[in-house]
Amino acid sequence: MNAGAQIWVDADACPVAIKEILFRAAEREQVSVTLVANQFLRTPPSRFVRSLQVPGGFDVADNEIAQRVTADDLVITQDIPLAAQVIAKGALAMHPRGELYTRDTIAQRLGMRNFMEELRGAGVDTGGPAAFHARDKQAFANQLDSWLARLRQARKA
Repeated sequence: MNAGAQIWVDADACPVAIKEILFRAAEREQVSVTLVANQFLRTPPSRFVRSLQVPGGFDVADNEIAQRVTADDLVITQDIPLAAQVIAKGALAMHPRGELYTRDTIAQRLGMRNFMEELRGAGVDTGGPAAFHARDKQAFANQLDSWLARLRQARKA
């Protein structure tokens, strides 16, 4: 892992609780966290946290992240196609509920996403995502801690 690795956040749909975990981690670990969104985002005063506002439009924030991400970075996103692009560039992608997307699982997730999109296009009510729970927040914090531990090791090396 590159000691200069950073965290990118697909911030338009990222839960506030996850952003707060990331803000604390940025300060504690002195790691750069960049929130990318097509709206203004308030961030705490920190030399490690910044927001990047992009123009509105379909996938503009995702495309900005995909363009800027480098190998070993971590991207927080619920967007499966963005996660696939990130993984292809050698970076890691994690869902705000703590699921780490991998080369082994991303094809299956893309297939399921496309299938659900077809159902919705045919008028089938597929429901929305489950409510965000404390266990999701904990799962995210645990995965983030694992990534940060690897980053600490890289910085020592």
